[in-house]
Amino acid sequence: MNIGRYRLGNDTKLKLTSFNPEDTHELKSKEEIHEEYEKLLKRLEEQQDRLFASSSHGVLIVFQGMDCSGKDGVIKKVFHGINPGGFRAYSFKKPNEEEARHDFLWRTHRSVPARGYMTAFNRSYYEEVLITRVHGQISDKEARKRLKSIRHFEEMLTSQNIRVLKFFLHISPEFQLQKIHERMENPEKLWKFDPNDLEERKHWKAYRTAYEEAISRTATKDCPWHIIPSNNRWYRNYLVLRILVEELEKLELAYPQPDVSVASRLETLKEERS
Repeated sequence: MNIGRYRLGNDTKLKLTSFNPEDTHELKSKEEIHEEYEKLLKRLEEQQDRLFASSSHGVLIVFQGMDCSGKDGVIKKVFHGINPGGFRAYSFKKPNEEEARHDFLWRTHRSVPARGYMTAFNRSYYEEVLITRVHGQISDKEARKRLKSIRHFEEMLTSQNIRVLKFFLHISPEFQLQKIHERMENPEKLWKFDPNDLEERKHWKAYRTAYEEAISRTATKDCPWHIIPSNNRWYRNYLVLRILVEELEKLELAYPQPDVSVASRLETLKEERS
């Protein structure tokens, strides 16, 4: 499979209508990729171990998408087997009073992973050019200024060996409505239902336009976006996992080499004991 078909970089103009949220690349079910999926989970576990041991890079994974696109779900499914000591997940809500008094990237920067760690953002600093723009809290001019700042922010992170991987979970409005009905009818999922989701649906086209510009203006060679068809949850999880593993392996992470002087002292101690 050519993963590049889902990747957007180098200032490519995005039209979300060009991506089919039902796409599974001719795969029919999760059973077809079960064996590969399990191997990918093992590879992810190994790469995270190397990441933590080497402390040479950090990895920031950004998940964006409309309500019901499965941001919580993909984090739960993809990262469940890794060492929790080296992984963090943050869910960004409306800024509190203190956060609102600072610049729009302040609370984000505090949560960026240190080298050696992996962090997933469920929503992110991109909300400051999405919901704020759709609801008229900032102007189009201000939104574009913020997008420029975001681009510079991600370039700075990259220069400091923080790899930024960005995923847009692409669903259809029909799929979203189906999931909202499921939440309302299932007692185990009712807690997920938010009446505001129904109000936000009225702004679907405005959100799509805002996403298209945000992604187009911040997709670069070093920090590309990945458009993930997400109507089929199993394919969404598989695609995110595969991209993540392949991107981590590109870092060529390695375990630290033993300190020769320490090894020499250990040999001396062994000789003394004998």
